Amino acid sequence: MKQVGLVALSSVLSALLAVGIYHFLVPRQEVIIHETVMPAKNPYEGMLSASEKGPSPAPSFFGSSAPTSFTEAAEEVITAVVNIKAENRHWLRRYHGGISTGSGVIISPDGYVVTNNHVVEEADDFEITMNDKREFKAKLIGTDPSTDLALLKIEATELPHLQFGNSDSVRVGEWVMAVGNPFNLESTVTAGIVSAKGRNIDILEGDYSIESFIQTDAAVNPGNSGGALVNTRGDLIGINTAIITRSGRYEGYSFAVPSNLAYKVVRDLRDFGKVKRGVLGVGIEELTSELVKELGMSSADGIYINRVTSDGGAFKAGIRRGDVIIRVNGYKVGTMPELQELVARYRPGNKLIVEYFRAGKLQKAEVTLQDAFASSPSENTEEESFLQTLGFELRDLSEEELTRLGKPGVYVASIFRFSTIEETQMEPGYVITHINSKRVKTKSEAIQLMQKGGAEIVLDGYYEGYTDTYTYTFRP
Repeated sequence: MKQVGLVALSSVLSALLAVGIYHFLVPRQEVIIHETVMPAKNPYEGMLSASEKGPSPAPSFFGSSAPTSFTEAAEEVITAVVNIKAENRHWLRRYHGGISTGSGVIISPDGYVVTNNHVVEEADDFEITMNDKREFKAKLIGTDPSTDLALLKIEATELPHLQFGNSDSVRVGEWVMAVGNPFNLESTVTAGIVSAKGRNIDILEGDYSIESFIQTDAAVNPGNSGGALVNTRGDLIGINTAIITRSGRYEGYSFAVPSNLAYKVVRDLRDFGKVKRGVLGVGIEELTSELVKELGMSSADGIYINRVTSDGGAFKAGIRRGDVIIRVNGYKVGTMPELQELVARYRPGNKLIVEYFRAGKLQKAEVTLQDAFASSPSENTEEESFLQTLGFELRDLSEEELTRLGKPGVYVASIFRFSTIEETQMEPGYVITHINSKRVKTKSEAIQLMQKGGAEIVLDGYYEGYTDTYTYTFRP
């Protein structure tokens, strides 16, 4: 037994000696792990002017956030999220003195604040309270019901603000925070993950509504509307907008407008007081298994074109009914909301590279976006110039609108900032039925009557959902 112990001890010593000699003779190696973060593609490349001046929100383009601690981001974000009180004080309104509250996000040091349209609609007086209790009166710069976004402005400098992040880089399963003022509880931070992207929940009305929401399970309640959805780095990746609920309270589903879409809308509202909406000029639908089989495709990836507007941008580029769009400007599009959101980021006149399948072959076309509210080429440009001088855009009511409303008239599509029409307090969505007591049914009739209206023009009309008649008077 003693000899066995000596043999074992000798073996251990020999092994230790061999290891020591190896480390002495062989040079020490150092292992270094490099982690490379690739920046996400800039969706606005070529659109942002380096010489552009003014309070333009500057998006940051990075990949998904890595930190899982929310403390630093929360401390930064809550200073830039504000409480908004919107009050209706206009005596002509249906709901006198109605007050709504919500949240907003400061996006520039000189006081531009983005929020939801439904927070400020029907209101004419806006008060903003910051996290440090400072209070400001705000001016409404513009609204976009088609994305449920609005832009306010307060007179201040050196304000805390958030940078727009790149919502394209957001990944399902990524941690996010929702910051707002639910139930008037100031600076509330909740956390969750991204549950899905490109969600359409059919809550916005209008022919050009864009629903491609980021869905999360971060707790969002009444009062959170217009607040910030941020990643754990504090980048603004969405504007909290809606919840799906049966109780009226949070039930696990909340939805935010993606930051890349919000950024474009904000720029348009700031620059023009309205959104410049570019369209491809096609009707689209999701691919079904029957269509995939009929077209001889191997998968259902893509968007089927069921209609092409004659003389539209797509038609001029050679795209036809039956084609299947699979990419736009290099971005893969698999659902209608994804395609609608991507196109909505660009302005009329921008050119998009559209890749599509036709008869089993991949083709490519350059499509110039046209203005969704532009006049047709046959219309008199002098008449359009007259409308622009007054400060609004008109269009005829669609057949669907005529059936729904039951009254003929001319629809006010948009109103320009600092214009004669804006001074009347008229709002987009107004339907003109009479001009100087004469009935109008078409845009052409309305223009002719206003051109011959004399020193003073009186418009009578209505807003959908309201029984009252509203009258606006101005001098051209």
